[in-house]
Amino acid sequence: MATSIESYLEQFDSPARARLSELVTLARRAAPDAVEAIRWRAPAFVHPDGVILFMLSGHAKHANVVFTPSTKESFAAELAGAGLTTGKGSVKLPYDVEVPAALLERMVAHRVREHEVDGVGWM
Repeated sequence: MATSIESYLEQFDSPARARLSELVTLARRAAPDAVEAIRWRAPAFVHPDGVILFMLSGHAKHANVVFTPSTKESFAAELAGAGLTTGKGSVKLPYDVEVPAALLERMVAHRVREHEVDGVGWM
């Protein structure tokens, strides 16, 4: 069982490990004050006050970035325009499709603001 983001990544081969590493780098850049943790066996980026901001997970053919449903809904049109499949709060990123880095960075910034300004917690 993973105890750190690095040990979580080590569980995967490429292309999953490469994609997850790319997402971790993006997350660290977009939310530099977030605390890194493992929650529900997956990497989580947590606000210093303890609230989860967003999570990552790796799967056979895609990675997920999971936000709150309200964050995902705020970007629903852009996500659909990019041809990405979404769930309740998740964004599926197939390994053979380029990461929409600018969009995800805006989503992270939105999620931080919605927590800090509007008090939106985790699911």
